Amino acid sequence: MNILFVGDIFGSAGRRIVREHIGHVRAAHNVDLTIVNVENAAGGFGVTPQIAEDIFEMGADVLTTGNHVWDKKELVEYLNSGEERARLVLRPANFQPGSPGYGVYEGKTQGGVDYAVMQLQGRVFMTAIDDPFRIADALLAGIRAKVIVVDFHAEATSEKAAIGWYLDGRVTAVLGTHTHVPTADERILAQGTAFQTDVGMSGPYDSIIGVEKDMVLHKFLTGMPGKFEAAKGNPKMCAALVTCDPATGHASRIQRIMLGE
Repeated sequence: MNILFVGDIFGSAGRRIVREHIGHVRAAHNVDLTIVNVENAAGGFGVTPQIAEDIFEMGADVLTTGNHVWDKKELVEYLNSGEERARLVLRPANFQPGSPGYGVYEGKTQGGVDYAVMQLQGRVFMTAIDDPFRIADALLAGIRAKVIVVDFHAEATSEKAAIGWYLDGRVTAVLGTHTHVPTADERILAQGTAFQTDVGMSGPYDSIIGVEKDMVLHKFLTGMPGKFEAAKGNPKMCAALVTCDPATGHASRIQRIMLGE
């Protein structure tokens, strides 16, 4: 079974480059399950229901988000709408109880394989939320699927590595998002879990993690706040391709992908 995970889409440039590549990548690798992180897809801050629908039309099966999930208020209504596709848009499962939406989705591929996608968010250098390690334990206790993919949206590389090893052998893949810089440490951990500290951003790389360079430099040089805008130059789609045994959920291969215009 082949799983394609596309890293954080950032702005219109990110949407454009994903639209350009996601179809042929899925076809070339006989992808069975496609997961896309969309938390910055709307101008670099959040995602709208329409953009979510557009990315589903590109071939995504499940969408994940992160700490910017509430930046577009209309998404809250969408997540609470009861619409079938809205259930496929996840927010971190360790958000406060009662938050709109869900942090895990269980489904079945067109080939009939049961799978689950779980999203968790880190706590180091980020907003105080529930413990992702214990929330993962609680969710895994109720998941019957063998194929389980975890999007861990976190700042600290140490926290990402920690949860990778903590979940090793219990999930198919732990794939990091949030920092927008792809890491070259993709590997299969000892008990069969595919891991990458950060899949990277699908967006403009002639930027500072997606934002126009001059705006960020101004803040660093002056200490003054300013309005950030999504950059456009040199977009690349970053993704991870994971191959696993659907009977056990154990991964056998992980490949890092970066494709430009």
